[in-house]
Amino acid sequence: MSTLHNNQGQSHLARAERGIAGMQVTRREEGVQEFQTFYQENLSLIYRYVFSKVGNREEAEDLTSQIFIKAIRGIDTERGPQSMQKWLFQVARTTIADYWRVYYRVSVNSLEELLEAGWEGPAEEEPAAISSRPLERVQRILRALPEHYREVLNCRFLLNLSIKDTALRLSLTEANVKVLQFRALKRAAELEHIATGAL
Repeated sequence: MSTLHNNQGQSHLARAERGIAGMQVTRREEGVQEFQTFYQENLSLIYRYVFSKVGNREEAEDLTSQIFIKAIRGIDTERGPQSMQKWLFQVARTTIADYWRVYYRVSVNSLEELLEAGWEGPAEEEPAAISSRPLERVQRILRALPEHYREVLNCRFLLNLSIKDTALRLSLTEANVKVLQFRALKRAAELEHIATGAL
């Protein structure tokens, strides 16, 4: 009698284990299906968001892929759809921030490597004749820049201060000075047509 009872208990246990295994497969399939739906609903939103931040189709596609790879690793399907979408955009923001951090680090490091190797900037062919025209053009461009860009460019190029000294003078971090200098030079290049068009 105890053998019969024992066999029944084992078969009941085996059926329960098979049932649990079947539920796990079903849950996994449901999770895959939920993520596929989530992916399809959010792919174009995330891609457009990323593209608006990086402005390059190939980079936006790569970053969008990275965002969804990160999402599949950490998704919590117990959240509601709006909460999951907010979380996905947070993943997108941090991924984009990481992208720009690496992008600027590479640019800054390569400039620093050039300077360490002894590069002193572009070579001057001949000293230009002293004229008020270049000075006027520089002044027009500087006036057109926002004040924080103007201050950084004045410190770096007119006063010949180092990045460290500029940071101290403007109460900024060195990294912030580098970023502001990059943005100021980029904006000045865009504004150059104002100065050249007015002459």
